[in-house]
Amino acid sequence: MSGHPDPAGARHRASDDGPWLFDGPPRAAAPVPRPAPGSGDPGLPAAVLFDRDGTLVVDVPYNGDPARVVPMDAARDAVAAVTALGIPVGVVSNQSGVARGLLTRRQVEAVRERVDALIGPFSVWAVCPHGPHDGCGCRKPAPALVLAACARLGVPPGRTVVIGDIGADMEAARAAGARGVLVPTALTRPREVARAPESAPDLMAAVRLALRAGARGTRTPGGVR
Repeated sequence: MSGHPDPAGARHRASDDGPWLFDGPPRAAAPVPRPAPGSGDPGLPAAVLFDRDGTLVVDVPYNGDPARVVPMDAARDAVAAVTALGIPVGVVSNQSGVARGLLTRRQVEAVRERVDALIGPFSVWAVCPHGPHDGCGCRKPAPALVLAACARLGVPPGRTVVIGDIGADMEAARAAGARGVLVPTALTRPREVARAPESAPDLMAAVRLALRAGARGTRTPGGVR
């Protein structure tokens, strides 16, 4: 525990060997559109989980300063497009700066609060504070962040979409049984793009793909670059 309270409505839980989990404030669910008779299941996901750095916000390595949080283009609109359908959204984020001694828990929380204020709020955050050699099960590409977020939301991983900018996000989604959509940036490796099950040129396109019925296994035009 950090000793500093979260803002009203937010709670957190952590363990030594598992992810840090933060619950956002409750939000009223908007009605989910029902298909017209005979049109079939619209295939909407039960939840959408976003990577943080390089996906929702500009990647500032080991950032613990809320003033340096800059949303990616259309991030707020993309998240709003999901929540407008009553679908819960969450964040799954590796923060190895904690294990490296470069970040405190309170700094991680402060950045989370800023992202929530600028883009969210998000229904759940699942954060891995471990380093790459700690042997935890939550650091992406391991699946535990995705599984923990889904469990907190009460949704099945198989009906969850994970949107991220690197291969580890896609591997974590696959390992959890979720669907992954890659949004490449200049830092995404070509082989990660090539291996992605689905990709999109920007965050809004990724959300449209995630919400599209029967889209699993497809790529949007321009998704590979």
